[in-house]
Amino acid sequence: MAHPGYIGLLWALAVTTGVMAGVYFAFSAFVMSSLAQIEDFSGIAAMQSINKVIVNSLFLPLFFGTTLLCVITIVLAALRWGEPDAASAIAGSIVYIVGMFLCTLIFNIPLNNALDKIDPASTSDGHVWQHYLIVWTRWNHVRTVSCTAACALFIAAVSRTS
Repeated sequence: MAHPGYIGLLWALAVTTGVMAGVYFAFSAFVMSSLAQIEDFSGIAAMQSINKVIVNSLFLPLFFGTTLLCVITIVLAALRWGEPDAASAIAGSIVYIVGMFLCTLIFNIPLNNALDKIDPASTSDGHVWQHYLIVWTRWNHVRTVSCTAACALFIAAVSRTS
């Protein structure tokens, strides 16, 4: 029988990866397209504000905390290798770490930093915003799918615990 703490960890990951999938889905489904439909200076200013506010919100502990729980889960599930839940737990953790955490660090954050350096009122930076909208959203789709897949894998792991 799996330890109740391990099962709780898998449930916590199912919930937190699901919440993260929802956050990213909102940006992919309607936030970015809404920002694209308004004047460039307004869209830039709004996204700059979002990027500042998000680092002082509950998002950041969820972002790092879920990643840390995934690392712990890889270790614990590896110790349970051969149990029906182990492969799903490890796969969910890897999908989340690579598809959400690393994707954010490598692609989305540098784009956010570049956007932060421009003046929303500048008419010469419209190309930066148009590039940002396309590329940032593309990588956000990767994060959305990765979080959703990780959530499903953690639910599968919970259902297979013994």
